[in-house]
Amino acid sequence: MQLLYWGGLYSRLIGKIPTSYPPKQQREGVSVIICVKNEAENLQKNLPVILSQRYPKFEVIVVNDHSDDNSWEIILHFKENSCILQPISLGRESSLGKKEALSRGIAASKYDLLLLTDADCSPASPDWISKMVDGLRGEKKIGLGYGPFYTHKGFLNTISIYETVLTAISYLSFSVVGLPYMGVGRNLIYRKSLFESAGGFRKHAHIQSGDDDLFVNQVANKNNTTMIIEPSAFVFSEAKTDWRGYYYQKSRHLSTASSYRPVHKVLLGGFSASHFMHYFGLMVLLFFHHYLWIVAIGYGVRMLMVVYVMGSLSGKLGAKKIIPFIPILDFLYVCYYLIFAPSLLNKAKTKKWK
Repeated sequence: MQLLYWGGLYSRLIGKIPTSYPPKQQREGVSVIICVKNEAENLQKNLPVILSQRYPKFEVIVVNDHSDDNSWEIILHFKENSCILQPISLGRESSLGKKEALSRGIAASKYDLLLLTDADCSPASPDWISKMVDGLRGEKKIGLGYGPFYTHKGFLNTISIYETVLTAISYLSFSVVGLPYMGVGRNLIYRKSLFESAGGFRKHAHIQSGDDDLFVNQVANKNNTTMIIEPSAFVFSEAKTDWRGYYYQKSRHLSTASSYRPVHKVLLGGFSASHFMHYFGLMVLLFFHHYLWIVAIGYGVRMLMVVYVMGSLSGKLGAKKIIPFIPILDFLYVCYYLIFAPSLLNKAKTKKWK
């Protein structure tokens, strides 16, 4: 099963990254939407990069969701020097989390093309908007972008980058074969008309996360979805620097998986289960000395495939750091399943997002 996933599915992504598209002759307007909650420092650092994008017609909508730092003052300061910045501050009666904030931003947008990112994200180039728009070709209504982490020293940073790359390989590969199941809110483009026709976030408004992956899981199909993967269209952000923050973040994100479509849950569960059982089975066979040749061949054949696919794609996804550690990280990822199993089995009801 693992060879089917790595060799038959994930390997299809090799050769498709980076994907470059010729510029569109007609540039339609784009509404960039950012939801913030206590993001003063990140706004100071990243908002200028977004406001200075080289694109002829766009607006930047920043929705302040009850920040108790000086985020709102910083947004208004940028507004004084930018006519494309549209600030929105939610009233006291609105406290339904990020989905409420994002819905308000979408409702206020004047363009049909919506490009979503977060306050702690910075586009890799001033052509980020252009590249995301150029990648949405033909009848496509959803473009799945990619958001890598900055590389720093430390084991947690390595783990975070590895998990992000593996997740990207998964959702991008599924998109390639016509089974898109998620996107990341750090870098996601879709049409407002699609959002409205789907009823927005109404079907999963009770779940804490999912403004990105649950919405894509609800509306995406092989005909309306594409991936937009090119280095100049990446959006970078900082990974968590403490284990508690990492655990909370991943638990919140993974809690949405139980609400995916059945076919996606089966396929994703099949990968995780076969990955776990691969190592469990090899460990059991170690107790039987006459099966050691099976252990050696089983581990070696699969690991060669994993290193080939993961290594080929990691460099193209801005994650060269993890390439020498792929065998170790692949083994340690089994612990990831055990630690976060409760999050995968339970739905998060709370609407708190920060």
